[in-house]
Amino acid sequence: MIVELPGFFDLQVNGFAGVDFNDPVTSGEAIAGALDRMRATGVTRCLPTFITSPLEEFTACARAVTASQHPAVAGIHMEGPYISPEDGARGAHRRAHVAPARIDDFERRQDICGGGIRLVTLAPEVPGAIPLIEHLVASGVRVALGHTAATPAQVADAVKAGATLATHLGNGCAQMLPRHPNVIWELLAADEVHASLIVDGHHLPPPTVKAMVRAKGPERTILVTDAIAAAACAAGTFTIGEVTCVLGEDGRVSLPGTPYLAGSALTMDKAIQNSVRFAGVSLEAAAAMASTNAARFLGLDTAGTVTAEWSVERLELRVVAVHTGL
Repeated sequence: MIVELPGFFDLQVNGFAGVDFNDPVTSGEAIAGALDRMRATGVTRCLPTFITSPLEEFTACARAVTASQHPAVAGIHMEGPYISPEDGARGAHRRAHVAPARIDDFERRQDICGGGIRLVTLAPEVPGAIPLIEHLVASGVRVALGHTAATPAQVADAVKAGATLATHLGNGCAQMLPRHPNVIWELLAADEVHASLIVDGHHLPPPTVKAMVRAKGPERTILVTDAIAAAACAAGTFTIGEVTCVLGEDGRVSLPGTPYLAGSALTMDKAIQNSVRFAGVSLEAAAAMASTNAARFLGLDTAGTVTAEWSVERLELRVVAVHTGL
């Protein structure tokens, strides 16, 4: 059957269609082309995402996004550098550029982005995290917790200071955690905190997705792709910044020779489809998790509509047309 859905809104996109948003030599024209390709999957608004990097690389990447002048760009998601330096929790971020949380460093980056940073992911245990969270919230910037090895008390302090999102919950943490307490349980239990999930079948097993969505409720769950340049590409080698990643034939993106994931090759239409399959939610609920929930979290609106074909029997979603409304 044919369905009309609100335009999708992705809070975490590192690249798409062979274009790496974290490569300082990437041009604005290339970014615009990648965002045009991403529109075909239903995404009409997004936050290009910059992972941990030195200031000069961040500057070049931010200027390229600005130069793209693409209407889908609703702001910037700054993921790091204020994250855990520990293996596992750090993920694919380069340890050499992980840094304490400093208000002056953030303000320098915000100036470079022309005030466009709307979301910051940080680890609540890093030095300076709580004062920075308070500063960000007072400035109207949303704060997410991720890439963290925080204790329950540190999570609670960050939530009290104003953090309201868990970035790709269940990932960006140690490979092995205590059964309880641990950072996943703490963030699931925090009613003030939304959860973003990467529902590609690699970051989270289906039963985990189902349990997390039930714990948070569809209204506090936000689908993100965490896509890198590998999205919409065949298997091969790609980069996110200076980090080399491999996209396998199974669709898993990883750091070579390690058990660690490095972003995804997921597209938002497939994230919606997988959420219906894994969590047993309705198509309408899954679509909201990929669109209106994200927009409302940022205090923004969705843009346009997506016409799609939905197979109730096969639980498959195929985008037919995208009307951007921009």
